[in-house]
Order: sequence, then C-alpha cells, then structure tokens
Amino acid sequence: MFYRKSVRKFSKMTESYGHIGSVVATYWFISITLVFVNKSLLSGGESVDAPMFVTWYQCLVSVLACYAIRTVSRMFPGRFSFPSLQLDPHIIKQVLPLSVVFISMITLNNLCLKHVTVSFYYVGRSLSTVFNVLLTYFVLGQKTSLPTITCCAIILGGFYLGVFQEDVSGSFSMLGTVFGVLSSFFVSLNAIFTKKVLPAVDGNIWALTFYNNVNACILFLPMMLVFGEVPVVVSFEYLTSPNFWFLMTIGGIFGFAIGYVTGLQIKVTSPLTHNISGTAKAAGQTVLATHLYNETKPTLWWFSNFLVLGGSVAYARVRTLEMKKNTSLPVDATTCVPAEATEQKS
Repeated sequence: MFYRKSVRKFSKMTESYGHIGSVVATYWFISITLVFVNKSLLSGGESVDAPMFVTWYQCLVSVLACYAIRTVSRMFPGRFSFPSLQLDPHIIKQVLPLSVVFISMITLNNLCLKHVTVSFYYVGRSLSTVFNVLLTYFVLGQKTSLPTITCCAIILGGFYLGVFQEDVSGSFSMLGTVFGVLSSFFVSLNAIFTKKVLPAVDGNIWALTFYNNVNACILFLPMMLVFGEVPVVVSFEYLTSPNFWFLMTIGGIFGFAIGYVTGLQIKVTSPLTHNISGTAKAAGQTVLATHLYNETKPTLWWFSNFLVLGGSVAYARVRTLEMKKNTSLPVDATTCVPAEATEQKS
C-alpha cells in the first residue's frame, strides 16, 4: 500500500514538473523567437525601413487573433471562454490614453531593436525597473525602501558599464540606446495606465488587449503618413515576398501569444519564479545572439549583463518580501511581468 502511494505521489510530481517545464520552455521559445523575428524584419536581409508599418501589421494580427479565439470559444464553450468583442465607442475612448502610451512603447522598442544588436538589446532596455520605482514615487507618491534603491543602483551600474563596453567593442548605437531608454520609460508608464484603465473592461485583460490593439491599428495609420512610411512600403522590393509576410505574421502571432504564456507561467509557478525565468531567458538570449552573429565581447561586457540580470532578480525578490510584510503595497508590473509581456510586440 505504501509503495503504491509513493509511486502515485511520484507520478503526480513528475507530471506537475513536466507541465511546468513545458510552460517555461514555451515561454522561452516564443519570447526569444519574437526578438529574432523582429530583428530580422527591422534590420535583416528583407527588412523594411518602416518600423511603424511592421508594428501596425502585428497589432492587426493581434486583433484578428482575438476574433479567431472568440470564434473557437463559441464552438467549444465548455473548454474555455473569451470575452465579447463588440466594439463599444465609450470603452474605446476610455482605453485611448493607454493606447497612446502603448504605441509609443512598442514603436520605441522596435526602433531600439532596429539600431542595437540583439546581444545588447536586454541591457539597452533594462531601465524599466528604475523608471518603475521613480514613477511609483513621483506619480503615486509611494516611498521606496533602501534595498529597492540598492537594486536599482546595481541595474544602473550595469547599464552604464554595458553602454561603455558596447562602445569599446565598436557596436554602440547612441540612437538605439536613447530609444531603449525611452522604451523603458513607457514600459513603466504603460503598467500604471493599465491599472487605471482595466476597470473600464471589467478587469478582463483579453478585452483590454483587444481594444488596445484596435486603437493602435487606427492611431498608426496617420503616423505612417506623417513619417513618410507609406511610400517606403509601396516601393519595398520584397513587398510580395512570401518569406517577408510569413515573418510579419509570425511576429504578430507570437506578439499576441507572449501575453498568454506569460500569464500561464505566472499561474503554474509564481510571480518571483516567472521573473527569474524571464531574467534567465534574457541571459540565454544574449548568449545565443553572440553565437549566431559571431560576436566577441570583453569580460567587462559580460559583467555588465550580470549586474543587470542580478539587480533585476534581487529587485523582484525584495519587492516580493516587502509585499508579504505589507499587503497594502501594490504589485507593480516590473515585479511580476517582464518587459516581454508588457510590450507584447518585443
């Protein structure tokens, strides 16, 4: 009897860990693939010099994906549910401020990826945690603890060392770094606006995703005209290339899917474990990028990555302990959800 119980317990544990492992692996695969696909679209062999058009198309794919999932949920109501997608002008108006922040965030994110190497991409956008702490203080009026400030100082030190070492290696892009810093700021701002806007859609993150992407599809159209991307797209030599549209569509699907797998990973593990997984994924992504692009980096460059990664994990741990001590502290997006999920199109 004891033997049978032990076997059943071991079997359940194996099944549970197997499920967690598959979820984590899926998150890593989708997130890393999304970065490399977007890098190819923005500065690869068949890249188009129209980052807003690329982002607009991926937002359009996200909207269509919402309709597709809604259709499937109606066919199999017992399996899963999806919110109604009837466009409400009042909700569209309420979500609009968030959408403005959202399109700024994902546009700057793609511009950063266009100008910097994939290996430097994580460090270039690593200040979202720092901006999150600053906005929490200046916007929400909440004081920050000394351990949290220490973690931010470590991240800042890693960022500046990384910028210096990137310059030493000859691959530094001032423009790309500026876009990365601005993108980090809007990542933090997006988290604050998301909290404020969620009640407009009854707290349903899928409904918010739908309305956010609908607004983005509309807002990007005049922006593409103003910044002269329409003629660029029309005269693009690979506009009829199946490979180009395949990558564009994959980018849109994976950009939509990253939100789901992020939530799923948090569900099967914990916010802290998810953040550690995201940080480890960034490290793996950096190593993979240096290998694929045959990049040789100095020791201090790797140390800068270690500082940023270590500071990010330490910050997540500190915030988790603080929230356990005081349940009145809000769960900020940087603690629970890394940039990939918040940005959606990273």
